[in-house]
Amino acid sequence: MSLKRALEQVRENIYESQKRGGFNHPVSIVAVTKTHPSSTIEKVYDCGIRKIGENRVQEFERKNKELPQLEGIKKHMIGHLQKNKIKKALELFDTIDSIDSVSLAKKIDKNVKTKAPPVSVLLEVNTSNEKTKFGFSPNEIEEMVFCCLLENISVGGLLTIGPRTKEIKETRKSFALLRVVLERINKQLPPGAAPCTELSMGMSGDYRVAVEEGSTTVRLGTALFGARRTIIT
Repeated sequence: MSLKRALEQVRENIYESQKRGGFNHPVSIVAVTKTHPSSTIEKVYDCGIRKIGENRVQEFERKNKELPQLEGIKKHMIGHLQKNKIKKALELFDTIDSIDSVSLAKKIDKNVKTKAPPVSVLLEVNTSNEKTKFGFSPNEIEEMVFCCLLENISVGGLLTIGPRTKEIKETRKSFALLRVVLERINKQLPPGAAPCTELSMGMSGDYRVAVEEGSTTVRLGTALFGARRTIIT
């Protein structure tokens, strides 16, 4: 299947999933281009996608040097960010979508240049309570509110990775919980603070369930490109 046709199919699935879930807000697509060459980023751009997601700072640093100027493209860091890679990540990416601890948020806050605009971030929440995953516990509301009030980062919302299961009920439960966590955070923000609105949840295997549960952003690799063939080390 061509990339163009795959993208059309994804958009049709999103539309149908929103109808089932009773939602009608826009849903953004982040094309996950990790392990793919820079030419793949150019192809998704030519198909109208303006958001790309990468997991590793070092890998994307190499690819970014090969990219031409792509007006309007937004580069998302979606993988676990090591603290020794923060400075480079802030140079490469427009948004860090995987803030998984208060210490990481504070470190990024300190690394943003003086008088620079706040860096856009999402807070990662481990809604499936899997030990192999990074992220805030869903109960760490005060900690996440604290991150929202840091001066040099702008928390747009939350991100989660669905559970490693084929049980749709468990997957749905994980995504529904993220929506609840977002609501709880917004209720504890002080008057005048910008509310969190973003729910980045859903990947190629579960994005339709995520959209049914209110996702505002899906992160798709295989659904767009098929099984990975090119591996960048």
